[in-house]
Amino acid sequence: MALGNRSRSSSNKRSSSSSYTSTVMVMGFVALCVVGVWMMNYSSGGVSTQTATTARTATSTSSSATSSDENNALVENNNNANEKPKAFEDNPGELPDDAMKNGDGTNKADAAANNEAKTSQETKQEQAAAEEQKEDQKQQLFNQAQLSEESTIPENQQAVQTTTDQDKVITADDQPGVKNQQQTNKNSSGNDQTNVESKPQEQPAETNVDQNKQNNNAEAFQDQKPGNADQARVQPQQQQQEQPQQQSQGVERNENPQESQNNIQDSSNQQQQQQPQQPENQHQQHNQEQEQHDQQKQQQYPDETNHAHTLTNEPDQQKQNQGQPQQQQHPQQPLQQQESHPQRKKGNGDQNSKASESNSGDTLLNGGDSSGIPKESKDSKKSWGTQADQSENEKERRKDEKEGQDSIYGYSWQLCNTTTGPDYIPCLDNTKAIKKLRSTKHFQHRERHCPQEGPTCLVPLPEGYKTPIEWPKSRDKIWYHNVPHTLLAEVKGHQNWVKVSGELLTFPGGGTQFIHGALLYIDFLQDAVPNLAWGKRTRVILDVGCGVASLGGYLFDRDVLTMSFAPKDEHEAQVQFALERGIPAISAVMGTQRLPFPSRVFDAVHCARCRVPWHSEGGMLLLELNRVLRPGGYFIWSATPVYGKGDEDKEIWKEMTALTKSMCWDLVVIKNHKVNSVAAAIYRKPTSNECYEQRKQNQPPMCKTDDDPNAAWYVPLQACMHRVPVDTSERGTQWPDNWPNRLQTPPYWLNSSQMGIYGKPAPQDFARDYEHWKRVINNSYMKSLGINWSGVRNVMDMRSVYGGFAAALRDLKVWVMNVVNVDSADTLPIIYERGLFGIYHDWCESFSTYPRTYDLVHADHLFSSLKKRCRLAPVMAEIDRIVRPGGKLIVRDESSAIGEVENLLKSLHWEVHLTFSKNQEGMLSAQKGNWRPTILADSS
Repeated sequence: MALGNRSRSSSNKRSSSSSYTSTVMVMGFVALCVVGVWMMNYSSGGVSTQTATTARTATSTSSSATSSDENNALVENNNNANEKPKAFEDNPGELPDDAMKNGDGTNKADAAANNEAKTSQETKQEQAAAEEQKEDQKQQLFNQAQLSEESTIPENQQAVQTTTDQDKVITADDQPGVKNQQQTNKNSSGNDQTNVESKPQEQPAETNVDQNKQNNNAEAFQDQKPGNADQARVQPQQQQQEQPQQQSQGVERNENPQESQNNIQDSSNQQQQQQPQQPENQHQQHNQEQEQHDQQKQQQYPDETNHAHTLTNEPDQQKQNQGQPQQQQHPQQPLQQQESHPQRKKGNGDQNSKASESNSGDTLLNGGDSSGIPKESKDSKKSWGTQADQSENEKERRKDEKEGQDSIYGYSWQLCNTTTGPDYIPCLDNTKAIKKLRSTKHFQHRERHCPQEGPTCLVPLPEGYKTPIEWPKSRDKIWYHNVPHTLLAEVKGHQNWVKVSGELLTFPGGGTQFIHGALLYIDFLQDAVPNLAWGKRTRVILDVGCGVASLGGYLFDRDVLTMSFAPKDEHEAQVQFALERGIPAISAVMGTQRLPFPSRVFDAVHCARCRVPWHSEGGMLLLELNRVLRPGGYFIWSATPVYGKGDEDKEIWKEMTALTKSMCWDLVVIKNHKVNSVAAAIYRKPTSNECYEQRKQNQPPMCKTDDDPNAAWYVPLQACMHRVPVDTSERGTQWPDNWPNRLQTPPYWLNSSQMGIYGKPAPQDFARDYEHWKRVINNSYMKSLGINWSGVRNVMDMRSVYGGFAAALRDLKVWVMNVVNVDSADTLPIIYERGLFGIYHDWCESFSTYPRTYDLVHADHLFSSLKKRCRLAPVMAEIDRIVRPGGKLIVRDESSAIGEVENLLKSLHWEVHLTFSKNQEGMLSAQKGNWRPTILADSS
């Protein structure tokens, strides 16, 4: 028995030793399996897998057990990878795939421990709700793509697309900080499936859950890269496959965002090094989805140099918006309908999108001309004189060194406190200066007397002011409350100037010399001198003492442009009536100074009972008309001395006859108009100097050779005549082409050897300017600024060069007052030569027009040069004065000047519709409202 016991004990020892050895071997085997699985996952995480597509009903990895033998090894490896070893028994559940990335050296047990320590049930529930919302958004976003795919691929059929030689993935490397992450599952046939997800790159490890959710949501908006037809079909199916897989993961998706982000960074960095970068291409399906789901837009590629911005927010709101998520802009969205957003720094758009956006910017700023805005050449100034240089007796003015930095935060406006109220014209109503005049014999009190600095008060609106009646109805009637004056109706009503009719003022079209209508009178003049050829040979005329400008209003029917002027005198508001009717006119008088026009520019000059003493002072005033009349042009004088029988009329006629003969004017005809019981004498200016040289008496004398006939800015009148040019290359020796050919034809006297304003030979400069403005107006102003052009009649170009802006508007029912600045190149003769008109002016002073004159004011590169001589605040107050409520302002200038103008406009309560900036050049569009301040300015 003892022997048996010993034998049994020995057997037990051997059994125990054998059991211990087996246990050690099993544990070693398990350890090797774990290491093998880890190394396999590490290897699969670092090598690009083949991309395959599946139907929406992709099966789970467990169904791969029935696949073919050739895939058994892959199935076994994946099953082992998905098994949960005993070492992970404490895990609360499976970690999400994006947190189980291989190759980062992170132990899975540690990851589970960190998950359990850093998350709670409440966080899980919030994440689950966010995941469900994300899945719903993605499902809606790809509905159309899914329907399109299902029309060619049955729902239960898997379309497997494989690539050879090189793995292909769809990336979004065009988006800042976004790379790809692959999730590998098994389909029913055992083939590897690769779902591509975009994850944020270079995020800090502390990225919170909300940011992680936002980045995950961006997956649904990745644009497809250009490749082949297979890739175009892969992306929608891959993204559809993600949905059931992510739903099965539930709240475990983001249980450990910190570890997940770390794993994502490492894996993404490896993939970034191994996967080729490809350019982005917008997919048509995505564009359609973006139109239907604007609220889901996640990514935008901003570029402050080629995006237009509608500004409805204040600057502080704009700064706040810079921190908001950017939204992708649809490329076909109209500029005037874009949502407001501040200017942003350049994004990482691809070459195609950059080219498209650049073209959009060129269209807005240059009308699609990629060559850019024509720039003035500094050398060209040597070839061109200015009014400041030509007018030796130009008024000395104060140059303020301030740069006009008034802003919406630091400037307040007050209401002008003047005796003229809503009709205030600062340079004509300067009572202090007028009181100091020594004499008013030559109508000095009707001339310009501007304040030392332009006023910064705002002119009040007339009580009951209404939106003006549109042209052409406005030629016949206007609102009484807009120009509430009845004196002319009382004293001139019988001559059919103007009548009061309820709340309207009506204009029968008559005048002192044409009671029965202007059109009959116009045709009468044409019959008297057929060579007038209204609208062909005669295109631009000057109407002196125009009254309510009915002649100019009806000459539009004959394609004639009339510059009408009359003083601000006892004929109350006659010029204001004209402007309210939509007829061009200015407030001016023939007194002691030259008219603000070049020499030899008007095809004809008209005076119908204009009450100007032409024969007085040695004929000084008639000699001024001789200066501005073209050689060969006509002077039409319809007044009582022509046909009157009174002694005074006879005496005046005698003196006028002697004066016109000494001026070598040819009396063409004296014609009676039986309908109106009037007559007109029509004279013609000579085209040579032969008559001047044959005169027996040198009266009136010839002007000195150093007297510049083009100098017109504050230049005193002189009783002398300038010689007619005889050189064939000089302006005035030939009559311009008939209208409308003259509009687009460079003047014959523009010399190719002379450098133009923009640095090219002058004729080429002229043509380039015209083409530039045609593109800008047709492609930008007509389409992108939201302007109702049917409501635009009176237009001003505050800084005209060749008149290209006005020429490009020829087909519209508008007229344009071209303003050539006194410190700019004197190109106003060119503007007249092409059948347009304009005036010299200095914008450091107020313009000679009534308030509420213009429907649209255009300023091209004016303020950047103007602010060097005077403050911008008075200039903006002047613009506010002359623009009608509801009128528009378009500014093109340097970006810095645009900013100052924008601030001042906002302080004036104008609505800034659009600002745009590209390459330090900008554009602004704004509209005036009805706002007026309530505080009166100091009357002193």
